[in-house]
Amino acid sequence: MFDIDTVLKSIRHENKRFIEPIVTTISRKRTPFHVLISCLLSLRTKDQTTSAASCRLFAVADNPEEMMKIPIPKLEKLIYPVGFYRTKARKINEICKILIGEYHSRVPDEIDELLKLNGVGRKTANLVVTLGYKKPGICVDTHVHRITNRLGYVKTMNPHETEFTLREKLPKKYWLTINDLLVTYGQNICVPISPKCSICQVSIYCRKVGVTRHR
Repeated sequence: MFDIDTVLKSIRHENKRFIEPIVTTISRKRTPFHVLISCLLSLRTKDQTTSAASCRLFAVADNPEEMMKIPIPKLEKLIYPVGFYRTKARKINEICKILIGEYHSRVPDEIDELLKLNGVGRKTANLVVTLGYKKPGICVDTHVHRITNRLGYVKTMNPHETEFTLREKLPKKYWLTINDLLVTYGQNICVPISPKCSICQVSIYCRKVGVTRHR
């Protein structure tokens, strides 16, 4: 039987020497709105770029009303060079209008409601619910999907399937933290190509599914 408790405890210990994901850092000091916007900015974007763009944007606009008033060209300039910054600028503007008009400027705390917002997928919705509201949810991004399969803890084909498999299998005490743990570990040790198995503290538990080359 796979010892998920020992594995995640070891990963948590190792992660202490690495920088946590920027959206997690923002969630410690900011509101669910900031979590939502920073998460949208982070898609297809490195953390360092997301951090700088979030700081510039939130210095100008701190809530949906203020952000909606920013002209699209200026919004694009504020968030550049995040990935697909022009598309994201339009989506942020649209989301702010919806939050004001339909949700009294409050970010929904339910996944199904969040998914109604254009540009919000399950990853973002779960992050807002877990990091923004500290409610149960499992955020599965490429790192969570890759590592849980590589470990042999799950056997799934895509992040959507991984999320629902983890909802059935993963102890609830890890639901809020699984994303933070595996994103950090996936960025530094259990990387996509040629993972650093020689220095991985959970290598002895890992089945290395799909690993053809490692360091």
